[in-house]
Amino acid sequence: MGMTILWAIIALVVGLVAGFFGARKYMENYLRNNPPISEEMLRTMMLQMGQKPSSRKLHQMMQTMKAQARKANRK
Repeated sequence: MGMTILWAIIALVVGLVAGFFGARKYMENYLRNNPPISEEMLRTMMLQMGQKPSSRKLHQMMQTMKAQARKANRK
């Protein structure tokens, strides 16, 4: 009886730890592949701020944001 409860608790802890790290890895990959902001969203924000965005500037801003995200993930 006591060993069964001990094994159940150990299995629960291992499952929680594995689930946490698995979910974390999945979300990191998801956000890397599907950034929460797109070029269209940047264009809209810049227009609202009174700037006329060029496609080159938008592309440059997206590349900068991706580079910063990669740099933050390495830490």
